[in-house]
Amino acid sequence: MKKYITILVILSLLVLAGCGEKTKEDVITKLEDTLESMSGYQTKATMQLKTSEKEQSYALDIAHKKKAYYRVLLKNDQDEAGSQIILKNEDGVFVLTPALNKSFKFQSDWPSNTSQPYLFQSLVSDIKADNDATFNITENYYVFETKTNYQNNTTLPSQQIYFDKKQFTPVMVKVLNKDQEAVVEVSFSEFKLDPTFEDKMFEMENNMTSSLFGIPASADVENESDGELSVLYPQNLLGSELAETTEIDLEDGQRVLLSYEGEKNFTLVQEKHTSYPTTAMKPQTVTGNPVSLGFTVGAQTDAALEWSHQGVDYYLASEELTKEEMIEVATSITTQVSK
Repeated sequence: MKKYITILVILSLLVLAGCGEKTKEDVITKLEDTLESMSGYQTKATMQLKTSEKEQSYALDIAHKKKAYYRVLLKNDQDEAGSQIILKNEDGVFVLTPALNKSFKFQSDWPSNTSQPYLFQSLVSDIKADNDATFNITENYYVFETKTNYQNNTTLPSQQIYFDKKQFTPVMVKVLNKDQEAVVEVSFSEFKLDPTFEDKMFEMENNMTSSLFGIPASADVENESDGELSVLYPQNLLGSELAETTEIDLEDGQRVLLSYEGEKNFTLVQEKHTSYPTTAMKPQTVTGNPVSLGFTVGAQTDAALEWSHQGVDYYLASEELTKEEMIEVATSITTQVSK
């Protein structure tokens, strides 16, 4: 009888051990297995940015088809005409603004060359790359805190990533500043593994002409921008001062050039057009990379950064600013009203 009881105790302990919480290594292995076995995924998310005086919120629709096809739709409620698509297919990486008929094409390593808080693969990659990543377990989530990999932004050094304990898919990401405050928050919903995608979902031409997020593309309707250009001025001047302002009247709008001189010389161009083309344009090829400015996605090269926001096209050029400094100047423009 004692021998029988002993066997039962041992078996009970083994069962309890098998039902125990997973280790950090167990979860990482399961995340890798999930990525490896799936054919793709589709999810919706909300991204909140707290980088300025006024919080901004974006609706995201994310689709990934294994191995290298991506489509990320970003809708800004404050700038519906500026809603964008980041697209990757066999032809390259594109940043599209269908309502304004603007498109950039990159020969880029995106999304593997920097952290992407809304992409499943990027989150797992950041976890694997950080040997010092911390791991915690809550009632519903596995939680990692890792370093980020933002090549041109050192102000957001870490992130907290929450994974669902049943499906092993991301639920929430908090990107933290140096004071451990959440500056970017991404909340996922409707995370679907192995979905069936529509034909042509990842084709550039289809995304430039389709009506996405309920916003007509420029190929479908005429786009007009009323009112004069309200010039905005950056707050972060990096030791420079406004030296000259040049205003130019265009056939279909206005252009203003702001020249800054001092410790870091740079030029900021702002343009506003009264109308946009109604036929699709050939993408503008860029030698740099798509870069997130928080409120929009821009195109950055070694000496320039360009983007569109609320009906205005911006072009920042400098031989002296670093890429990170260009982003600092660009993001400081959104926090100041017209001068």
